[in-house]
Amino acid sequence: MQMPDVPMNVPIDDPNADTEWNDILRKHGVIPEKPPSPTPMIQEAIEEARRLAHDNRLEGKDLDELAELEDEEDEDFLESYRKKRMAELSTTTAASIYNQVYHLQKPDYSKDVTEASQKAHVLVLLTSSQGTNTESRVLIEIWRELAKRFGDVKFCQMRADLCIEGYPDKNTPTVLIYRDGDIRRQIVTLRDLSGPRTSAQDVEKLLVDVGAVKVGDSRLQQRRKEDAEVNTSSIRQGKTGGDDDDSDWD
Repeated sequence: MQMPDVPMNVPIDDPNADTEWNDILRKHGVIPEKPPSPTPMIQEAIEEARRLAHDNRLEGKDLDELAELEDEEDEDFLESYRKKRMAELSTTTAASIYNQVYHLQKPDYSKDVTEASQKAHVLVLLTSSQGTNTESRVLIEIWRELAKRFGDVKFCQMRADLCIEGYPDKNTPTVLIYRDGDIRRQIVTLRDLSGPRTSAQDVEKLLVDVGAVKVGDSRLQQRRKEDAEVNTSSIRQGKTGGDDDDSDWD
């Protein structure tokens, strides 16, 4: 079929339809080539996501959890993950050199914080002048708990007015997160977390967000297990604890 060289209006119901008429029009440049179907690319992405999910299904599991999977997983594959987890635990243990809250003095701030952040993440908690406002007390307790659990992160504490002259109490607690000699994150009061109800889990998420702790770190999971066990125990004993706990904060 010979198409005329002069422009002409042709009936086109759907330029993307697979019809003989559209094939003729595409051949002669009347309508553009049909764009490739996204279906194969979408299917490929889905398959890749499934493959990664399968390959990474053991990520974050501790040694006890891996042992429980001996009857379900390929022995060689399981052993490779077991060795990987042991290596990660060994590295974490070697880096766990802090394991306490360090109370800072202003003359030593540069050495204890800025210089120390070249080797590890350093979190500085600036508390109210007397350490008595509610949010400061909340973080002081969380600092003690997490410092023991994450010994490769340095947790420090200092009264804000001793660190920065005239620092207003209304801005406490303030958290300064240092890494490689610089402040990477600053949090003023607990407004951006959960206020007076901020929990250790909220600060754990912060540690993950700034890269101080990996997403699959078993120390994060262990805390969740402990909380689940406590909740289960309370339910079995018929304790809700909701009203009593709330009354403390009110």
